[in-house]
Amino acid sequence: MSYFNELPNISTPSLLPNRTRNDEMVLVKNLFKRAKLRTDFDSVITAFDFATISDGDRPDTIAESVYGDPELDWVILITNNITNLRERWPLSHDDLYKYMLDKYGSDQAMYEVHHYRSMEIRDEFGRVVMQAGYEVDEDFTVSYLTASGSVRNNIPAAGPVSNYEYETDLNNSKKIIKVLKPEYVSAMISDMRKMMKYQTSSQFFDKVTKVTYNPRENGV
Repeated sequence: MSYFNELPNISTPSLLPNRTRNDEMVLVKNLFKRAKLRTDFDSVITAFDFATISDGDRPDTIAESVYGDPELDWVILITNNITNLRERWPLSHDDLYKYMLDKYGSDQAMYEVHHYRSMEIRDEFGRVVMQAGYEVDEDFTVSYLTASGSVRNNIPAAGPVSNYEYETDLNNSKKIIKVLKPEYVSAMISDMRKMMKYQTSSQFFDKVTKVTYNPRENGV
């Protein structure tokens, strides 16, 4: 089932140079209509599995693997609220390297410092006094009270994160996705088709078509 084919239509005046009349109409797909996941699905964790995107996986290949139909790629995207595939889908290893090379200009620049993050610091009993992973300044330090009552001051606690590490971590964070279980897909398709129907309005023509107009041709 192709998502694009399910989009409703807009009947709008043609702006093509070869039109024969000013009032000539054309049908176009309404790209502003968008399906969404039912809230009761989204709140039921048992409706989903979690998957890790492998190098080279695409929404259609995952849909083929899970649902047996590559045209259900839109289920994968809507389940994960992905509207911009370029920004939200992880790059392959080769594409990530090309992206970084284009962004930073050279292999050497990839390994320059992007930012600093905190390192884990423990006291003499092994208790964590500073957690790792927070973005901090280069000169960030930690002080803590020891068991004897003395203070350990200014312990360096900032570690460098290269541009390469930053981009790799960001890309890896996109690899874990939710996958709607196959038994719920028919309900999602039914819901989507209902969402795509137009309600009665001044532009209503039928449930899958509404009529708009060209203000310049209507004197507005």
